[in-house]
Amino acid sequence: MLVGRPFGIPVYVSPSWFLVAFLITVLFEYQVRDVASAPFSHLIAFAYAVLLYASVFVHELSHAVTARAMGLPVRAVTLHILGGDTAIERESPTPGRDFLIAFAGPVVNLVLAAIGLLVHLLVPLPPVARLLVDALTIANLLVGLFNLLPGLPLDGGRLVRAAVWKITGRARDGTIVAGWVGRGVALLTLAGGALLASQRTTGGGYGWLALLWSALIASFIWVGASSAIQNERLRERIPLLNARRLARRATLVPGDTPLAEAIRRAQADGSGALVIADHDGTPTALVSEQAVHAVPEQRRPWTLTSEISRSLTPGLTLDADLAGEDLLQAVQQVQATEYLLVEPDGRIYGVLSLGDLDREFSGA
Repeated sequence: MLVGRPFGIPVYVSPSWFLVAFLITVLFEYQVRDVASAPFSHLIAFAYAVLLYASVFVHELSHAVTARAMGLPVRAVTLHILGGDTAIERESPTPGRDFLIAFAGPVVNLVLAAIGLLVHLLVPLPPVARLLVDALTIANLLVGLFNLLPGLPLDGGRLVRAAVWKITGRARDGTIVAGWVGRGVALLTLAGGALLASQRTTGGGYGWLALLWSALIASFIWVGASSAIQNERLRERIPLLNARRLARRATLVPGDTPLAEAIRRAQADGSGALVIADHDGTPTALVSEQAVHAVPEQRRPWTLTSEISRSLTPGLTLDADLAGEDLLQAVQQVQATEYLLVEPDGRIYGVLSLGDLDREFSGA
């Protein structure tokens, strides 16, 4: 749900937040009973859940504002079950900028914790307000310190990535190192939760909840770290992508050609794609390979090729010389399963299948 656009940045709240708010309200309400009775204790506990996520929001917003100041576009900020996420559209061009963007989040939490401590020490507060201030102070301290753990996808992992990137001169090395450290942090988080759960179970309490929550956080860290490692390895393959090398030879047929006949001509030509052309030989549409396979063989003599084609709209015709990042950006602009490749002079070179590009990109 879109809840606002501070500084022009869309902020969304995931439905999973309501589950977290409910759990926080139930668990924190037991502490509030010392200073308030029901139903006010539930309202105060819910207010704590809102204030806690307000701290998370400020944390994520600091990432977004810092990225904007560094010239990087920010797509959105999302609050969800495990905290929040800031979607930055481009990678930082330098390790220094990457470091500052990552550090902006935890430092805000630590500053909020310091302010809370000063308020506790210097400002006389009623019991309810003191309880909320103390709880938020501890929460911000824990969130700030937790995010500084040295492993992706946590902010501390991005700090490690920036440091290794600065030392080696290669962003890839920083991501791989920070990703593996993140996997180690995930395992330690799960082990710590299991230890805490065993102690709480012995003395009573919510030991199972500590184990469940640590398992959830550990899985989030493990998946994020593994994804970062995998994405970096995939990024290495980008320069190897080449439209000419991946192109399929194309057979041109009129749109009223029966599919069975079109397939026969393509097999005779040794081509792997069909392109519909008008009477002048000008390509007008691309035949979908998936649609061809979906037509039963006994119906192919009665199915016109034009019935399973897509008109050549802008974006479906690409330069045959495209490669690397330029090729990926070109196919991302218009989603399709096939693209017509042409020479600089307009002659048809072949057809690029998105499936072939995906297999090449993934190394399959």
